[in-house]
Amino acid sequence: MDTVKAYAGPPLTARNIVALLVDDQVIVDQMVRRMLSEEKDIELHYCSDPTQAIKTALQINPTIILQDLVMPEVDGLTLVRFFRANEKTRDIPLIVLSSKEEPETKAKAFGLGANDYLVKLPDKIELIARIRHHSNGYINLLQRNEVMRQLAAELAEAADYVRNLLPMPLREGPLRTDWRHIPSTSLGGDSFGYYWLDDEHFAAYLLDVCGHGVGAALLSVSVLNVLRTQTLPNTDFKDPGQVLNALNETFQMEKHGDKFFTIWYGVYNPSTRKLVYASGGHPPGVMVRQAADGTMSSTRLATRNPVIGAMTEISYKSDTMEVEDPSRLYIFSDGVYEVTATDGAMWTLDGFVDFISRPPVGNESRLDALRQFVRNMTGSETMEDDFSILEIVFE
Repeated sequence: MDTVKAYAGPPLTARNIVALLVDDQVIVDQMVRRMLSEEKDIELHYCSDPTQAIKTALQINPTIILQDLVMPEVDGLTLVRFFRANEKTRDIPLIVLSSKEEPETKAKAFGLGANDYLVKLPDKIELIARIRHHSNGYINLLQRNEVMRQLAAELAEAADYVRNLLPMPLREGPLRTDWRHIPSTSLGGDSFGYYWLDDEHFAAYLLDVCGHGVGAALLSVSVLNVLRTQTLPNTDFKDPGQVLNALNETFQMEKHGDKFFTIWYGVYNPSTRKLVYASGGHPPGVMVRQAADGTMSSTRLATRNPVIGAMTEISYKSDTMEVEDPSRLYIFSDGVYEVTATDGAMWTLDGFVDFISRPPVGNESRLDALRQFVRNMTGSETMEDDFSILEIVFE
């Protein structure tokens, strides 16, 4: 459905019908005005000069246009074309008034975008009925588009809020981070974060709420804020297993719109080079190491724990690994690799791990290279699922 653009008239909820009559014969205006004299909600404007018709329409914002076919200086069919070529008048209903029935002329008028065709002057009841019918449809369209515009603005504002909650990349210090976050809709269900719990412990996590849209985003932001502010009760945030246990107790799906989420959560100690991690139904973290001879190796980091919120009384387990120097950790959602190629084939986790484990090309960002690879594979800028990936570099 076409949208109505650049509307700048009176409030839509209070709109009366505004009719613009374009006809070089003043007597036609007098006759139409007499027909509408008792219709208090119909406001009639008259333009006798077809060269001024567009200008007049832009000034009064009509809900319907009635125009003659035979006028000096501007042919009626040409004027129909002009109305439809102008962005601000292209959607206004237009009734062509003709002195006689001519199927060929009628067909041309409809082909150029006219909405109706009347032999002038029609019966009063019929004219009023057609004016009301077309105007009410147009006013309803304006109202729907205004609602959609407001909704789009609110979703954009909410998306900005969610993005502002995400951490800035770390460019200095013992750890460096980078990330890419591309929601599949205005609001996605992925979020992530990282911060120093204290001088010796760095926490990082990425979560993926089932579904998309407002509901998924609200739950995602709720979990994100709980983790950012460390407000889970009786929880040692240096213990990933404890964190997942507390999240599971706090966010049971029956209390959160039947939505669950997956998560990967890890805590790194630079002094001991120990990484403690736990995952709940989430894709594994991938630790990539480049040896001195340039060869690359990867290790998948995951624990056999269920998703968060689906079951109670679950004991979430952690695991530990020693981080070799230098290494890169990738934490991501399944939307990064569960993508469909142009030939219909689905990319796999194995394919993703193989790609992300390749040696970098010069100073190229691996995350940008990944995003471009997925674009080329799918042939689209639009993602089927939220695309979220976090890179942590251990020096």
